[in-house]
Amino acid sequence: QGQLVESGGRFVRAGDSLRLSCIASQRSFSAYTMAWFRRAPGKEREFVAAITRIVSSIEYADSVKGRFTISRDNDKNTLFLQMNNLQCGDTAVYYCAAAAAEKWHTRYQQSTYHSWGPGTQVTVSS
Repeated sequence: QGQLVESGGRFVRAGDSLRLSCIASQRSFSAYTMAWFRRAPGKEREFVAAITRIVSSIEYADSVKGRFTISRDNDKNTLFLQMNNLQCGDTAVYYCAAAAAEKWHTRYQQSTYHSWGPGTQVTVSS
């Protein structure tokens, strides 16, 4: 099912912007629903955003709506997460995940996704 590798996480100040990337090794990347999840310190991993394979649908968690933008480049097997106006509450390890396209209706559930990256740390300080 291939590998996913995230990058772009680092230490930033509140109000800054950051773009995360997730490169997929599988050639079938364009066939998958893709998503970002995050795990904040002491909390469970939570849904952040998801995107269908041909960008017909996009969904965000309420906590990031209007600040984060998920996108993908199927030619480059890459998923992105543009994060603007970062807040301390956005501090977390961010994971990308892949699911079969027909799983869109369960996109919020972690069990929907068959492949996960190791994560990239984003730390937001005031």
